[in-house]
Amino acid sequence: MPIQNRVAFFQLSLLLLAIPAQYLISEYLSVPDAERSYAVKKIVTGIGSYYQFFSLHVWRKWILEVLGKKARLKQRKNSGTVEVDEGESPAIEVLKYQSKQQGGHFGTSSEPRSPRPPQVKYKIGQVVKHKKWGYRGVVIGWDEVAKAPAWWLEQNHPKGHPEWNAQPNYSVLVDTRDRTAPQKTYIPQDNIEVISTKIMHPALDDYFEKYDGTQYQPRPWLKSVYPHDR
Repeated sequence: MPIQNRVAFFQLSLLLLAIPAQYLISEYLSVPDAERSYAVKKIVTGIGSYYQFFSLHVWRKWILEVLGKKARLKQRKNSGTVEVDEGESPAIEVLKYQSKQQGGHFGTSSEPRSPRPPQVKYKIGQVVKHKKWGYRGVVIGWDEVAKAPAWWLEQNHPKGHPEWNAQPNYSVLVDTRDRTAPQKTYIPQDNIEVISTKIMHPALDDYFEKYDGTQYQPRPWLKSVYPHDR
């Protein structure tokens, strides 16, 4: 590529990157310091990945992929075989895969929780805090009784608390401000309490559409697994 063209392409790339940069600045300028610090860390950590977009080859490949997908979609529509997929099927398939891999343990079963057992106190989307360890998180699943390998239960549910195995246990996305590495935990009902706050976790959007001020609203695929958690 001639040098002049490369310079022009570089300038265009900077202009394109300016748009998300302006959005991020406006989005995080008024938020608390902790959230802004978290956002800046994510930007700095991931900034290296943006260099690939300065390659003309990458842009050309992306455009061809988009055009190819549109052509395939048009062909499927014309043949009358297209199915509406609102981003739910991939998620439920991932849950089924996780359930198979983990034997349905840790709240990963894709079997609908219906009817809802009266002893299950908390619901998906509620933000909770661990009573002992203090970390925050959001409920993404639950089991009526603990479902985990025997060795895990023996290690994490000590003999002094046999009731933990017989009560509802909850799968929780842990706030990355409390534990830096993204984590999920599986917690007995006795050990959590509801709080009202947003959390931060890279997988949050996979499970929820928005935060309504008190709790997170689940995506349709998650609602189908927990139809009575309203």
